[in-house]
Amino acid sequence: MSAVLQSEIRQRLSEQFRCLARGDDAPPGPRYRLEGLMEAAVITGEAKQERLQAMVAELHQEFFGETLEARLGEGWERWHPFPQIPAFAVRAPVSPSTSD
Repeated sequence: MSAVLQSEIRQRLSEQFRCLARGDDAPPGPRYRLEGLMEAAVITGEAKQERLQAMVAELHQEFFGETLEARLGEGWERWHPFPQIPAFAVRAPVSPSTSD
C-alpha cells in the first residue's frame, strides 16, 4: 500500500475512533466514505484486507484501551465483515426525569 493511502486511511480511522472514544457521535458520512476507501484499496490491489483489518484492530486498541475481541466478543468479524468498521458510540445514560 502506498504511504499516502496508508496515511490517509489511518488518519480518517483515527478521527472516527477519537470521536467515539471521547463519547461523541461520529457522523456516518465520513465512516461510509472510509469503508468505501478501504474496500476500493483492496479491489484495486493497493492494499491487502488483512493489513487494513490489522490497522483497525491496532487503532481500536490504542483509542479504546482494549481489543476488538474484548469489546465485541470472539468472532466479531462475522457480525462486522470487512470493510465495516466495528465501533459504536457509547449509549448515553438514561435517567427518569419524572416521578411516574
